[in-house]
Amino acid sequence: MIFETIKFVIYSLLIVIISKYVLVKILRKLAEALNLSAKAIGNIAGVATSVPELLTVSFSAFAGLVGASVYNILSSNIINFVQYIISIYTSKNQRILTENKAIKIDLGLVIFTILIPIAMILVNIDFNINIVPIFILLFFLYYYINEKVHQLYLKRHDKKISKQIEEEQKWVRGKTKVVVKYSIYLLLTSIILYLIGDSLSRSLENLAQVFAIPEFVLGITLGFITSIPELITFFESQKYYKNEKNNEAGVIEATNNLLTSNILNLFVIQTIGIVIYWLIM
Repeated sequence: MIFETIKFVIYSLLIVIISKYVLVKILRKLAEALNLSAKAIGNIAGVATSVPELLTVSFSAFAGLVGASVYNILSSNIINFVQYIISIYTSKNQRILTENKAIKIDLGLVIFTILIPIAMILVNIDFNINIVPIFILLFFLYYYINEKVHQLYLKRHDKKISKQIEEEQKWVRGKTKVVVKYSIYLLLTSIILYLIGDSLSRSLENLAQVFAIPEFVLGITLGFITSIPELITFFESQKYYKNEKNNEAGVIEATNNLLTSNILNLFVIQTIGIVIYWLIM
């Protein structure tokens, strides 16, 4: 089991290294090529950093460990939120949280992505196929609220950011090749993270079987591991915009990264896990 433990450590370090030195840089280059707003970049980062959760939940479901997948998502969402708060205070951007109404509403939505699964666990509501339609409806409701919040508050708060949001869907002329290149890089990076996460998940499951680790402990441990990319992107986004002397944009990007990641974890990835488990039963 010493060899298995070493593999576990190596895979964890690889996720950190790839997230920090590859994923973050690709996201930044892609954003610059498309001239995206901080909000849009955060959304893309949220999707990319949710790849490890997609992997661990899918494989846990295939293994029949639906309980582990539930606690994986719950712990990931809690850890993401804690990491976000730490990154905000470490970067000394806490003042922005109290001044920007859109960010405060987004954080309220994030808190609900934590409270919903906790409430379901406490009242013994099963995470089964019957909950899937509700999760899908909640996903679209969250998306709608998030878009309306930024239209109502963020655009009023900063005209410059408002203009970026309105134009972020416009293609930048002469950048087609650059965008295609970095989009491919992003896809390949996500696949690499997926494969490493697969090996990491299998290694952890082997250790869990040897030491008879309960499903909820396994899920929480996976939650810590799969939240590493978010931790890195939270800090890097604020560091980048601090250098650009636009701290608020860094907080907006980190906030949307957090919200998108948590929404996908609970309503999309958890649904995928439930469907997989239901199909193999």
